[in-house]
This record gives sequence, C-alpha cells and structure tokens, in this order.
Amino acid sequence: GINAEYGEHHHLFTPIVMDAPQKKRVVQTFGKKKTAIAVAYVTDGKGMIRVNGQNWTLVTPEILRYKLFEPVLLLGNDKFKDIDIRIRVKGGGHVSQIYAIRQCIAKAVVAWYQKYVDESAKKEIKETLLNYDRGLLVADPRRAEPKKFGGRGARSKYQKSYR
Repeated sequence: GINAEYGEHHHLFTPIVMDAPQKKRVVQTFGKKKTAIAVAYVTDGKGMIRVNGQNWTLVTPEILRYKLFEPVLLLGNDKFKDIDIRIRVKGGGHVSQIYAIRQCIAKAVVAWYQKYVDESAKKEIKETLLNYDRGLLVADPRRAEPKKFGGRGARSKYQKSYR
C-alpha cells in the first residue's frame, strides 16, 4: 500500500487524523501563593467555574470567597460567559489556596484573550487587573524561611538574662 516504501516502520508515517475541522480550544494557566498551586484549564463553555470539581461559590472559608469573585467582578461577567474554567488546587493552607485560585482565574482570562480573542482586549483586561493588582497576575515570591536553632523561628532568639 501507500506505506510500502517505509518498510517496517510504516506506522510511524501514518497521519493521525484528529477531529479535523474544530480543534479544541484550551488554555492552561497556574497561580501560586506560598506553597499552594492552582492549575486552570480554560475551554469554550458557558461561564462555569469549578474548583477541585465543585462549584466555585462553595469554596471555604466564606469570608474570602469574594477574593475569588474579584477577577470576575472587575472584568464583568461578559468576559466569562463563553468560557469554562476548571481549577485544581493543592498545597498551602486555606488562605493561600484562595489567593492561588484568584491569580489562576485572572491569568486564565488574560491567556485566553491573548490566544483566541485579540491583543487589544487582552491589554485592556491586563490593565484593569494590574491597576487593582495585589498579585492577581504577578506571583508573590515570599516564602517561609526555615527555622534556626536557638530560637522559636527563623529570626527570633530565646530570651537571655545575665542573672
């Protein structure tokens, strides 16, 4: 057949046919805070945002739930209505995870607009987020420093007296 001239290795040259016309549109982004890492898959959809498989309105602690809504509230729902964002988050504590997720959502939208919409819309979104900032797009590099001996923490030392 066609692959005869390739001898043994004809399977290497067989074109793999994907669902040809519509390539699935997907972007992957991540957000970090301390040791928490959130990874987002953005696909075409209808405005659904899930965190670890559950609805993002159920994220605890509730006090910080608004932190997650910030990117959406800043940019308006219309930016999110035709995409779905699925987020997996691990590591860190409750608060760190929330900060990681919100950074993830913000970066996800920017990446999606850069890849599939247009550059000027992306610029605008980026401006809006950065003006509000506090780490919506830029990861906070601070980390806990290891504890040393002779004290309760990284820098504090036990009290001493000269009696």
